[in-house]
Amino acid sequence: MRPTWADISLSAIAHNARLLAELVHPAKLCAVVKADAYGHGMVPVARTAVDAGVSTLAVALVDEGRQLREAGIDTPILLLSEPRPNEFAQVVEFGLIPTVYQGEGLAAAAAAAAAAAAAADERLPVHLKVDTGMARVGASPAEVMMLADAIADRDTLELAGVWTHCAVADEPDNPFTAYQIEQYNHLLSRLRLGGHHDFCRHLANSAVAMAHPAGRFDMVRCGIAIYGIPPSPALAGCLPLQPAMTLRTEVAMVKTIAAGTPVSYGHHYTAPADTQLATIPIGYADGWTRRLGVSGGEVLIGGHRRPIAGVVTMDQTMVDCGLDHPVSPGDEVVLLGRQGSEEITATEIAERIDTVAYEIVCHLGRRIPLRYT
Repeated sequence: MRPTWADISLSAIAHNARLLAELVHPAKLCAVVKADAYGHGMVPVARTAVDAGVSTLAVALVDEGRQLREAGIDTPILLLSEPRPNEFAQVVEFGLIPTVYQGEGLAAAAAAAAAAAAAADERLPVHLKVDTGMARVGASPAEVMMLADAIADRDTLELAGVWTHCAVADEPDNPFTAYQIEQYNHLLSRLRLGGHHDFCRHLANSAVAMAHPAGRFDMVRCGIAIYGIPPSPALAGCLPLQPAMTLRTEVAMVKTIAAGTPVSYGHHYTAPADTQLATIPIGYADGWTRRLGVSGGEVLIGGHRRPIAGVVTMDQTMVDCGLDHPVSPGDEVVLLGRQGSEEITATEIAERIDTVAYEIVCHLGRRIPLRYT
């Protein structure tokens, strides 16, 4: 195997979960482990989060929920998107909690629950999602009462939750989050007047949990913060989160090149002085984006920051190591994480290529094995 891997600190995951649970108490904590736990490995992360006191897990896909159940995890699992009608049989089979927001999905949930019911009074818990300003998925506020009534009228369904999602909570000063909280509270009042009382209320993602206490309600859904990454640069330092992932490789080859030597495809980089050029075995096929080579990307070798030299190629990356410290094949390279007194964060990498830290960890490829510590 290539000497390229990601270390995942399960103790950091546990620390972050406990920290967030303490912050949002008495609200319960839901850990979002979709997308293979944001690239950290869904099953190990889920087990660690549950052991640390998380009450619920959340995924995007029915298949993700199935994988957790087949791994022996019996914690409640919330599906964040409404399944397709033909998937509801698996929802019931694996004991998942579906989100619904369309009449078709509600009808399919009721039919699947009825077909699988072991007792006449057994009901499938569902969470009703409302769109308060994200404009992605969710029922409109005008439709929510009708859907809530339709759920209550079904003998096989139980309205177990009503929730929404915030669009700009990672911008602490943006007033739109307060508007969404206000809209959600107004909706809850309408539901109470309509006779709907006993359900879980949840609106908060990681950013709301950290910056908007009024949005915590009964449960918060924390994703990126569970992995020790702030939701945005504006929220960095709000909590002593511990990054869980360190991405490492080793130097594969070192050559000395003269000043003026062009490097990599397109010759977008030219050595400014005589230097040691190290090649490391990771490239854009591994999710280490090509743009880092032309946007100031760096790695850590020997505890020193070293610039990426030229565009990242499919399987390899070149690094300008200067002449101040010798570099040899086999030397450790840290692309994400800490080495000595230096640290490269997902937020830093994201800012260099104009994206979000979520994308940095989610995009790591399957060729990179995960090692748990």
